[in-house]
Amino acid sequence: MAKRLRVGIIGAGGIAGLHAEAYSQMPETVAVTAVGDINGQAAEALSGKLGATSYEDYHAMLATDVDAVDICLPHHLHADAAIAAARAGKHILCEKPLCTTPEESARVRQAVHEAGVTLMCAHNQLFLPAVVAAKQILASGELGDVYEVRTNDAFRTDMTAESAGWRARAATSGGGELIDTGYHPSYLLLHFAGGQPAQVTAMLANHRLGFLDAEDSAQVLVRFDNGVVGNIATSWAYQPPSDTERFAVFGSNGSLRGGGEWLHLETVDGGSRDQRFPAVDTFTAEIAHFVHCVTTGERPIHTEVEGSVVLDLIMAAYRSGSEGGLVTV
Repeated sequence: MAKRLRVGIIGAGGIAGLHAEAYSQMPETVAVTAVGDINGQAAEALSGKLGATSYEDYHAMLATDVDAVDICLPHHLHADAAIAAARAGKHILCEKPLCTTPEESARVRQAVHEAGVTLMCAHNQLFLPAVVAAKQILASGELGDVYEVRTNDAFRTDMTAESAGWRARAATSGGGELIDTGYHPSYLLLHFAGGQPAQVTAMLANHRLGFLDAEDSAQVLVRFDNGVVGNIATSWAYQPPSDTERFAVFGSNGSLRGGGEWLHLETVDGGSRDQRFPAVDTFTAEIAHFVHCVTTGERPIHTEVEGSVVLDLIMAAYRSGSEGGLVTV
């Protein structure tokens, strides 16, 4: 049997539990052997479920024989952990966002490049069945030239000032809803547009969650360097209608719209088709992809390169929201 990939999870909060469950679905290829968290009780609780060793200092974990780390920390701690892991020669799966400033992302890219390790951004919605199918349709040319892309991710959260924790503060979150849940439709927009964001204009609002330092909702328009125009709608303040699509793409030969497990396509010649897909655990799918890429040397679907571009798009949206008008990415 080939050697299993040994992974250390950095951060033992809520998202780490979802990652840990995903690793447990593939015991023949990967094993979580270490968990690190400054909260020793949290580290011990998660490591106990996994049969792993717990650490209160992830730097001590990096000195062990783990092959890769999975960063599940609050946003403002991502960059330092990723840089330390790269310098220790560990491959990296990093929860979104990659980091919180362009300066941090530049440091991460440099560290990864110098170390020659693999970094994959944990953009789990790329593995939704409808997203995978839509990307294949675009690659086939069936939709013709892509003109516009629209992405949505909104829900009415029950978050409170007490439960928000580090998410309530821009200093630790990096902003508000846009850099958190809004990060998902941002990377989906990049994925479907097929170009690099060039210009951004945005309107940010705090409709309901006054305890946040920043926005609970955002509308963002993006012009890409290939001429595609994109629109992001994202919020923690409201619940959209149940038939709201997660994404839509409009091209010269037709259009498509989709959710997680459904896709509807219409062509200009009157054709149409609907597809339904079995539900997929996107965390398991993304982690399987990460393990495959680390063990084969294949490039992950989104690396620190795409993670940096998404962050640049969001930072441009924040500048536009603050200063007004169209800003250059």
